[in-house]
Amino acid sequence: MSLIWSPSHMAVFAKVIDLNGFSAAARALGVPKAAVSRAIAELEAELGLQLMRRTTRRLSLTPAGEQLLPHCRAILAAADTVRERAAELAESRAGPLRVLADSTYGRVLLAPLVPRFMERFPDIPLEVDLGDVGASDAIEHDVILHSGEWQSGSADIGAWVTRVLGAPPSILCASPVYLGKVTLPQTPQQLAALDVLTPEAAGSTFVLRLSQGSRREEVTLRPKLAVNDPALRHSAVAAGLGVGLLPEFLCRQGLAAQKLKRILAEWDLPPQPPLCAVYPARLAEDPRVKSLVDFLAAHIVPALAG
Repeated sequence: MSLIWSPSHMAVFAKVIDLNGFSAAARALGVPKAAVSRAIAELEAELGLQLMRRTTRRLSLTPAGEQLLPHCRAILAAADTVRERAAELAESRAGPLRVLADSTYGRVLLAPLVPRFMERFPDIPLEVDLGDVGASDAIEHDVILHSGEWQSGSADIGAWVTRVLGAPPSILCASPVYLGKVTLPQTPQQLAALDVLTPEAAGSTFVLRLSQGSRREEVTLRPKLAVNDPALRHSAVAAGLGVGLLPEFLCRQGLAAQKLKRILAEWDLPPQPPLCAVYPARLAEDPRVKSLVDFLAAHIVPALAG
């Protein structure tokens, strides 16, 4: 007998014992009872061992059968896992690849890349949502683009894979209208006298750390506006409300049009929270997910770097 059939025969043996009968196993496997009997006979012949004793009323395991049964059950369980996984993959490929992206990053960074991705991969349809990546319906998407730490809302943290795409550089900038009302700061410490717009911080203060070569400065600020949404901070800066700590990529157009001016450009700031692609671990080997994430990694990183 060819060894190619051995694993299936071992799984049949486990099914017969677990269901306590050839007829029950045949019904569960969707085959004739004779096929089950033949599989057991061929397995015993191959192994050179009797695995069970059969009477008209009951089945009992031989000592050899008792020792081999756990291994045969493992083969049966592995086969069931393969079928379940295959069903999940087939279901996941039945419709478009569902992408959920943080609104700010989605509009500025993802939107220009979607047509290029679909041109490169015409057989992968997309369904793109821009919104709150912390929402409970995030689990209904295949790939999630967000900034900062991912909170899935699930205790099963291991069910997700995170790939860091890059951390946007930060800059300080303000509108010419606002700068026309104040003294342009020449040192980091002079920021404390200005209206500043920052991400949220613990308490009523925000600690800004700057560097210039080996030189380090730390400034404690009392923000006029503290909000984690960079798009809202950008809008407030453009409206002339103060000096904003912003992702550089959001400010390029305003700086080029001279609607924004950079402040303390010779100082380096800590980068913004990293942009990440998150997807369920069960889709880690899905070629559609891998194609999208690899494409984003190749194109968003240069965009973040300017």
